[in-house]
Amino acid sequence: EVQLQASGGGLVQAGGSLRLSCVVSTFSGYSIGWFRQAPGKEREGVSCISRYDSKTSYSDSVKGRFTISRDNAKSTIFLQGNHLTPEDTAVYYCAADETADYSKNFTYWGQGTLVTVSS
Repeated sequence: EVQLQASGGGLVQAGGSLRLSCVVSTFSGYSIGWFRQAPGKEREGVSCISRYDSKTSYSDSVKGRFTISRDNAKSTIFLQGNHLTPEDTAVYYCAADETADYSKNFTYWGQGTLVTVSS
Protein backbone atom coordinates (compact mmCIF):
# COMPACT_ATOMS: atom_id res chain seq x y z
CA GLU A 1 0.00 0.00 0.00
CA VAL A 2 1.21 3.48 -0.88
CA GLN A 3 0.62 6.43 1.41
CA LEU A 4 0.58 9.96 0.10
CA GLN A 5 0.31 13.32 1.82
CA ALA A 6 -0.26 16.50 -0.13
CA SER A 7 0.42 20.00 1.11
CA GLY A 8 1.12 23.51 -0.11
CA GLY A 9 -2.31 24.80 -1.00
CA GLY A 10 -3.45 28.27 -0.13
CA LEU A 11 -4.78 31.55 -1.42
CA VAL A 12 -2.99 33.20 -4.31
CA GLN A 13 -3.82 36.09 -6.59
CA ALA A 14 -4.43 35.57 -10.27
CA GLY A 15 -1.15 35.57 -12.14
CA GLY A 16 0.70 34.24 -9.14
CA SER A 17 2.42 30.95 -8.44
CA LEU A 18 2.13 28.09 -6.02
CA ARG A 19 4.05 24.88 -5.41
CA LEU A 20 2.30 21.79 -4.12
CA SER A 21 4.15 18.91 -2.49
CA CYS A 22 3.24 15.27 -2.14
CA VAL A 23 5.26 13.03 0.15
CA VAL A 24 5.03 9.43 -1.04
CA SER A 25 5.85 6.39 1.08
CA THR A 26 7.35 4.61 -1.92
CA PHE A 27 8.01 5.46 -5.55
CA SER A 28 8.93 1.92 -6.47
CA GLY A 29 6.59 0.57 -9.13
CA TYR A 30 4.20 3.52 -9.13
CA SER A 31 3.39 6.47 -11.29
CA ILE A 32 2.35 9.55 -9.37
CA GLY A 33 -0.32 11.90 -10.61
CA TRP A 34 -1.91 15.17 -9.59
CA PHE A 35 -5.65 15.58 -9.88
CA ARG A 36 -8.00 18.40 -9.01
CA GLN A 37 -11.67 18.89 -8.35
CA ALA A 38 -13.28 22.28 -8.59
CA PRO A 39 -16.59 23.04 -6.87
CA GLY A 40 -19.44 21.51 -8.80
CA LYS A 41 -17.15 19.84 -11.32
CA GLU A 42 -15.81 16.36 -11.91
CA ARG A 43 -12.31 15.43 -10.86
CA GLU A 44 -9.72 16.19 -13.52
CA GLY A 45 -6.33 14.65 -14.14
CA VAL A 46 -3.75 17.44 -14.22
CA SER A 47 -0.33 15.88 -14.53
CA CYS A 48 1.56 12.65 -14.11
CA ILE A 49 5.10 11.41 -13.81
CA SER A 50 5.54 7.91 -15.12
CA ARG A 51 7.14 5.08 -13.17
CA TYR A 52 8.59 3.67 -16.37
CA ASP A 53 10.84 6.49 -17.52
CA SER A 54 9.84 9.49 -15.42
CA LYS A 55 8.12 10.90 -18.49
CA THR A 56 5.85 13.76 -17.57
CA SER A 57 2.46 14.57 -19.02
CA TYR A 58 -0.01 17.40 -18.60
CA SER A 59 -3.63 18.17 -19.31
CA ASP A 60 -4.31 20.82 -21.92
CA SER A 61 -5.71 23.09 -19.23
CA VAL A 62 -2.33 23.41 -17.46
CA LYS A 63 0.23 22.63 -20.15
CA GLY A 64 2.88 25.33 -20.29
CA ARG A 65 1.96 26.66 -16.85
CA PHE A 66 2.40 23.70 -14.51
CA THR A 67 5.48 21.55 -13.97
CA ILE A 68 5.64 18.21 -12.19
CA SER A 69 8.92 17.07 -10.72
CA ARG A 70 10.29 14.61 -8.20
CA ASP A 71 12.92 14.59 -5.49
CA ASN A 72 13.85 10.97 -4.88
CA ALA A 73 15.91 11.79 -1.82
CA LYS A 74 12.89 13.38 -0.18
CA SER A 75 10.33 10.94 -1.62
CA THR A 76 8.39 13.95 -2.78
CA ILE A 77 6.56 14.93 -5.93
CA PHE A 78 6.07 18.62 -6.64
CA LEU A 79 3.58 20.46 -8.81
CA GLN A 80 4.65 23.99 -9.64
CA GLY A 81 1.83 26.15 -10.95
CA ASN A 82 2.54 29.50 -12.60
CA HIS A 83 0.29 32.14 -14.14
CA LEU A 84 -2.59 30.87 -12.06
CA THR A 85 -6.15 31.85 -12.92
CA PRO A 86 -9.40 31.59 -10.95
CA GLU A 87 -10.17 28.51 -13.09
CA ASP A 88 -7.33 26.74 -11.28
CA THR A 89 -9.23 26.99 -8.01
CA ALA A 90 -9.80 23.44 -6.78
CA VAL A 91 -8.88 20.82 -4.25
CA TYR A 92 -5.71 19.19 -5.53
CA TYR A 93 -4.93 15.54 -4.85
CA CYS A 94 -1.89 13.41 -5.46
CA ALA A 95 -2.35 9.75 -6.22
CA ALA A 96 -0.36 6.66 -7.14
CA ASP A 97 -1.00 3.78 -9.47
CA GLU A 98 0.86 1.23 -11.55
CA THR A 99 -0.48 2.87 -14.69
CA ALA A 100 0.75 6.20 -16.04
CA ASP A 101 -2.62 6.93 -17.61
CA TYR A 102 -4.18 9.55 -15.41
CA SER A 103 -7.42 9.48 -17.35
CA LYS A 104 -8.05 6.36 -15.31
CA ASN A 105 -8.87 6.21 -11.62
CA PHE A 106 -5.67 5.80 -9.61
CA THR A 107 -5.57 3.31 -6.75
CA TYR A 108 -3.96 5.19 -3.87
CA TRP A 109 -4.91 8.71 -2.87
CA GLY A 110 -3.68 11.33 -0.50
CA GLN A 111 -5.86 13.90 1.18
CA GLY A 112 -6.52 17.02 -0.83
CA THR A 113 -5.04 20.46 -0.50
CA LEU A 114 -7.13 23.49 -1.42
CA VAL A 115 -5.88 26.05 -3.89
CA THR A 116 -7.88 29.24 -4.21
CA VAL A 117 -6.99 31.78 -6.89
CA SER A 118 -8.54 35.19 -6.43
CA SER A 119 -9.24 37.50 -9.34
